[in-house]
Amino acid sequence: MISQHSVVSSITLNGTRNALNSINCSVADKLSLAGKVTVITGGARGIGLTLAETVAGLGSDVVILDVLQPEREISELEKTYGKRFGYYRMDVTSKPGMDVAFENAVKDFGRIDHCITSAGIALDKPFLEHNWEESRRLLDINILGSFFSAQLAAEQMVKQGHGGSIVLVASIAAHCAIPSQCVSLYGASKAAIKLLGKTLAVELAPHNIRVNTLSPGFTATSMSRQFTEIQHVFQTTPPLKRIGTPEDLTLAVAYFLSKGASYTTGAELAVTGGLHNGRIEV
Repeated sequence: MISQHSVVSSITLNGTRNALNSINCSVADKLSLAGKVTVITGGARGIGLTLAETVAGLGSDVVILDVLQPEREISELEKTYGKRFGYYRMDVTSKPGMDVAFENAVKDFGRIDHCITSAGIALDKPFLEHNWEESRRLLDINILGSFFSAQLAAEQMVKQGHGGSIVLVASIAAHCAIPSQCVSLYGASKAAIKLLGKTLAVELAPHNIRVNTLSPGFTATSMSRQFTEIQHVFQTTPPLKRIGTPEDLTLAVAYFLSKGASYTTGAELAVTGGLHNGRIEV
């Protein structure tokens, strides 16, 4: 004989399972980028390429804009993810070149729904040793390159009339001085990006275009591996006691681009292993 308690428990358990399945399906649906087109500047390698693969895995077609050739063949990426990939050579220090690259992307892919500005360079050099030429190049790439990439993407989103999402990549250097590195101008350029995200979020909100910023901390890429003499700093100074990986950034960007973030704009997310908050030990 089956007790009333057993029946109630069974119904409750089944209801809980159904609710969890419903929640899981809902979350997966909210993260889906199926039918979307995502443009990524600096998407040929490192963090940019990882994010390109992330959005493809969520169902988006991908446009890589970079002065460098992608580290992975476009045909290989398309075979792996079953999505369209495009690569257009673009130098973010040339506005006419940027115009052409975005025009070609829209012509070939039909639309732009999302944009990630990952193109950037770093300069680890004492403040008193910076010269005009290298400083100007850093500002042109990190600030103007991001600014006009976002502008070109937003112009297309406004034409389409369906809104969109832009993620500007800043840095932990936008939050604080970095242990063992002299990155004053780099940090200033990334702080500009952090504030740019907030102001564009307000200005573009009437067009339903959301703008958020992401600040990676020490991240294991070909760029960070060049600093052989301070690898121990990367591994030990974050409170979580390890260097980050590009994969640590993927869900943050997935959220910012997704329908699940439809009420999130002007936000800044620092993925630094806690280092942007400081340290206790000395």
